[in-house]
Amino acid sequence: MKNSTNCPPLKLGAVNYLNTKPLVCGLEGSGPLARLSFDLPSRLADDLAAGRLDVALIPSIEFFQNPSYTIISNACIACRGPVLSVKLFSRVPLESIATLALDEGSRTSAALVQILLQKQFGLAPALEPLPIGATLADTSADAVLLIGDRAIQSPPGRFAAVWDLGDRWQRWSGLPFVFAMWVARPGIDADKLTEVSALLAAARDRGLAQLDEIADREAPLLGLTIPQCIAYLRDNLHFTLGLNERRGLELFHRLAAELNLAPADSNLAFSDADNQNTSQPDTLAADCQAAR
Repeated sequence: MKNSTNCPPLKLGAVNYLNTKPLVCGLEGSGPLARLSFDLPSRLADDLAAGRLDVALIPSIEFFQNPSYTIISNACIACRGPVLSVKLFSRVPLESIATLALDEGSRTSAALVQILLQKQFGLAPALEPLPIGATLADTSADAVLLIGDRAIQSPPGRFAAVWDLGDRWQRWSGLPFVFAMWVARPGIDADKLTEVSALLAAARDRGLAQLDEIADREAPLLGLTIPQCIAYLRDNLHFTLGLNERRGLELFHRLAAELNLAPADSNLAFSDADNQNTSQPDTLAADCQAAR
């Protein structure tokens, strides 16, 4: 293996959100192997595509946009049931939704809610953006997708229905949902990717061992109680990209492509041979049949 200390550090990028804290624990001091910076999800995706970043924690829907990208770590942001921080608030019965306002903070969640409404109710509502910082009072749409702490705390008002999208996806598909993963652009030395993959897994394991400390630090900044923060990180999120998570990711891609929300030619490549064929065609067909 090459000596990475003689090479420039890999440029890593992540969002500075609560749900990323267990994944970036200690990465700021990674030494000569990698250098971490934080930015908005859209900018991370742009910087990865332009080569200004080598590896980034990007949303699933952004990963689908470039078939040359590779998932390099089994550290991810996923859920296996209620996610708490991604919710649909509907002022009308779900089957009557004609207009939908989408929180601009997450294109992945926006794609997910459109898939669920189409598959469960045959709906394709008219869409409008809900700018970051706007509230439900700023839109008259029948339903509104909210993410982050304002979804966790739930806005005031009466609603005909409230969907936790992580819970709804799991109940409907029987699979976890993957919101983001560590992705590398093409052209990175394979030995360096192997090293940084181990670094990212170690950071995740370190973060999971320090959830109490993370909650103590972050809860006051977000207006959450420490127990709320701990429960969210421990019970609502899952940080390992296992076999079922990969199957859920493949199903999400297939359904997003059906609705023209993602290119159909993404290959969902993983950096190790064991991960590249995680679902046989008959298994995926069964998943799609079960997703009704």
